[in-house]
Amino acid sequence: MKTQWLLAAAGCSALLMLGGCQKSPPDDQAKSAPQAKSASDPKAGEAKSATDAKPGDAAQAEDKAEARDAEKPAGEVTLTQEQIGKISLQIDQIEAIEHAEETAGYGVVIPHEAIATGVAELATAEATEKQSRSSLNRIKRLAGTPGAMSADVEEGAAQKAAVDSAALMLSKQRLSSTYGQNPPWAKGGNQSLLPGLANGTIQLVRVTFPLGAVQGDPPKTLRAARIGTSAGSKGWNLSSPWPAPADATVPGRSFYALLRAKDVGEGERILVWAPTGAAQSGALVPGEAAVISDGKYWCYIEEKVGTYVRTPVDTSKPFADGYFVTTGVKPGDKVVVKGVAQLLAQESNSGAETD
Repeated sequence: MKTQWLLAAAGCSALLMLGGCQKSPPDDQAKSAPQAKSASDPKAGEAKSATDAKPGDAAQAEDKAEARDAEKPAGEVTLTQEQIGKISLQIDQIEAIEHAEETAGYGVVIPHEAIATGVAELATAEATEKQSRSSLNRIKRLAGTPGAMSADVEEGAAQKAAVDSAALMLSKQRLSSTYGQNPPWAKGGNQSLLPGLANGTIQLVRVTFPLGAVQGDPPKTLRAARIGTSAGSKGWNLSSPWPAPADATVPGRSFYALLRAKDVGEGERILVWAPTGAAQSGALVPGEAAVISDGKYWCYIEEKVGTYVRTPVDTSKPFADGYFVTTGVKPGDKVVVKGVAQLLAQESNSGAETD
């Protein structure tokens, strides 16, 4: 029994000695171990870098990228002399023009039959009044001479002269009532217009603009074209506009103007434009220079031989042969008028290569 107790005590002592030999690592080693793992772990390094990054670093990097992109020429195409020859590139120089804002109205070409009737009545009244006045003056000159007329004859001549003078006044008033108070032939001015209007070599156009569209004095000039054409289409110039009596069927302000054209029919209705502001200086971009891309109009300006820059074109003011612009393109610029589609294809790589 004593022997068993001694053996148990010896086993316990051995166990205690073994537990004492396995000491815990020092504090310094315990702290350094996790750090060593973090240094060797790439993900941990990335997390530390993301934590140390400042909030403005990403924005600064994005700004630098945009600045680099801005330095690159936008829409620029460079061709060799061989490529230029293959696509038969043609260049035209931009012209300077002036353009004023306009408002549109409707006009009608007056048949010359009505004018001829009025002119004939006026001419007849003038001749009759002149004869009556001459006869009365002759009778008055003979008064008190052997060839003097009786008082009844003189009174009859005076009455006829007064009637003929009233008829002449009525003819003039009819013309002014129909064709306005201040036509070009009024007060002895340009009397050759009436015969020209009467025989149809000069056409009379009556035009009406919407209320408030034309203010102040009559426009100095008007433009006209057939209905269905654009504002920039070729048409005719109307001269010498003057106020016309108001149109009872159409509210607005009416004018008469003279038209010298052989391709307009009498009674035809036309579109007429009147300037509404001061003329503005700008440039005329030829219509063949414009090309559509991304829903916008562009043209290519030659910066130097072989280098062409795509430039936006404002098409809000069309002309018969191009577009009036005040920005982007200026007078004197050289613009491509033939081979524009090939330049766009070369730039976007959406078409066949020019080389």
